[in-house]
Amino acid sequence: MRAYGAFTVGSTLRHVLVMTATGSVGLVAVFFVDFLTLLYVSRLGDTHLTAAVGYASQLMFLIISVNIGISIAIGARVSQALGAGNRPRARRIAASGLCYAALVSGALSLGAMPFTHAILHIFGARGETLAVGSVYLRIILPASVLLAIGMACSSVLRGVGDAKRAMYVTLGGAVVTACLDPIAIFALHGGIYGAGAVLVLSRFALLLIGLHGTVRVHDLVQRPRFSDLARDWRPLAGIAGPAILTNLAAPIANIYVLHVFSRFGEAVVAAFAIMDRVTPVAFGVLFALSGSVGPIMGQNYGARLHARVRAVLNDSFIVAAFYTAAVTLILWLASPLVVSAFSATGETAELLRFFCAVAGPIWLFLGAIFVSNAVFNNLDAPLLSTAFNWGRATFGTVPFVALGVGWGGPRGGYLGLAAGAALFGCFAVVAAYVVVGRIARPAPAR
Repeated sequence: MRAYGAFTVGSTLRHVLVMTATGSVGLVAVFFVDFLTLLYVSRLGDTHLTAAVGYASQLMFLIISVNIGISIAIGARVSQALGAGNRPRARRIAASGLCYAALVSGALSLGAMPFTHAILHIFGARGETLAVGSVYLRIILPASVLLAIGMACSSVLRGVGDAKRAMYVTLGGAVVTACLDPIAIFALHGGIYGAGAVLVLSRFALLLIGLHGTVRVHDLVQRPRFSDLARDWRPLAGIAGPAILTNLAAPIANIYVLHVFSRFGEAVVAAFAIMDRVTPVAFGVLFALSGSVGPIMGQNYGARLHARVRAVLNDSFIVAAFYTAAVTLILWLASPLVVSAFSATGETAELLRFFCAVAGPIWLFLGAIFVSNAVFNNLDAPLLSTAFNWGRATFGTVPFVALGVGWGGPRGGYLGLAAGAALFGCFAVVAAYVVVGRIARPAPAR
């Protein structure tokens, strides 16, 4: 049996590196499969299909962002309960959290199903791209419930410190997609719709692996009860509400940028869709870092080891800075390979080269915001996370992108994104240290 509260002892840097490394494998695998799916679709030689996947992904990004917000709350509360030595409370909250994840995701998916055509039209899709994207969405939307429960299970596993099994949850779904996509798209001639069917199968795999780890291995999910649902919604909603609002900021900003870029034609939209797949693969470790350090902070905060919380924050920023610098150089050097892999030509190819060259600075500051979010969400200051992310998505995106597009077209708009991210990233770092400093005091004797 794993020792609960494992993050309250030992090297904080080691905990950060181990949790981030294992979390990255599963998370980057998911991003890489999305990358492969778009790569396979692009090989069909139809720009409309590539653009359709790009548009549809923005709606799925919205729903997944809600799922992530709920998962953050579950992981935070479970880790805090385990850090305080209250395992029965952790089991109860885990059960309630899985139920709420399924209910919310199910409601969103069912609500969106009749309006996929109208939603994609608002995003900027037209003609064949709109028709194909709408059908593709109707195939994959129902599986959002399976994904929500699986993500919540992964969060519970991270909360208990089982980074390996948390990795298996997302990695399992990714493996299914990677193996079946070429068969469904090319061998069975399913095209983009075959890719959608495989995505549904991968969600089933993700769900089963997650439930096995949380229920069978760790026995960390008790039987759900209506009384517990009523009892636990407040502590979960206290973090989930602001976290959901926080996570909705990024897709809303992306939708705005996509809408602006759509005015320049589908070649530009295709380039944006490709970069929307390339950058999560390249910088996915930053996503994993944010999700992985949360339980470490939560356990130490629950155990009142505030000096260790500050050490985790320092370690996280150091890891983020070194990783971003390395990947920025690699992405710049690899830009010709990206263009070649997606068979991009003309304006799409030119934009891809430019995006690869300037994506690094954007993600340096986005990574700072991600780490700061972990501080805010796990140290009972989730509203700050909401404020910074929506500030970046609105004041840090709309005016900067609008000015940039007016000055230099899509390239100027992308540089505007970088400027807005830099401004709010710096402010978020300062706020994170203020929050940690507010709770810091000498650690109690052990």
